[in-house]
Amino acid sequence: MIVAEQKSLDEIKQLVGRAQKVLVVGCGTCVTVCFAGGAREAAIVAAELRMASKLEGAPKEVTDVTVQRQCEWEYLDQIAEQVGQVDVVLSLGCGVGVQAIAEHFPNTWVVPGLNTKFMGLPTEQGVWEERCAGCGDCLLGLTGGICPIARCSKSLLNGPCGGSLNGHCEVNEEIPCAWQLIYDRLKSMGKLEVLMDIQPPKNWCTARDGGPRKIVREDLRLATEE
Repeated sequence: MIVAEQKSLDEIKQLVGRAQKVLVVGCGTCVTVCFAGGAREAAIVAAELRMASKLEGAPKEVTDVTVQRQCEWEYLDQIAEQVGQVDVVLSLGCGVGVQAIAEHFPNTWVVPGLNTKFMGLPTEQGVWEERCAGCGDCLLGLTGGICPIARCSKSLLNGPCGGSLNGHCEVNEEIPCAWQLIYDRLKSMGKLEVLMDIQPPKNWCTARDGGPRKIVREDLRLATEE
């Protein structure tokens, strides 16, 4: 899932600026799971903005609403009327959600209430860790299901660096060495021979380096046209 953190109230106030009517929009998927931008968080942020503006002597009209997914326009259609009645939308979705609202409502000023961090998973209560860098050319089948790009601090593809010590990363001893994890995983599965296979250079043109990416499923497009 996409993991995000809420911006500070001070930064949110700066982004909202002098707008008198503010709509806080939460998202019901990823950022709800990581307790950053769901219905509960949207209501709290709206209340904080109302209270802060009142204490500062310039009360704002702040309302909140949460859609199932900010990244799909069909869900945004449901709040079109509310969006049209405010000066600014404060999105508590990921960066994709912010841009989706801005693109779907081109005459509306949209600002982010979250900092989008990474794609990851909850490893324990209140802890989320990065697991995928979205490189577009997955090699998890060669590394025992452990991603060296996202989990190695240097994104090394040919084994550990010289700084790895006792299974930990030289960047931070609390970070496990990704290549130690890969080795241990393959060894436990009896598949260490996989590491002996010579792999060609990774095709990085599928990653972000090639510009904004897009996937086109012609079969789905044809089905829609029919």
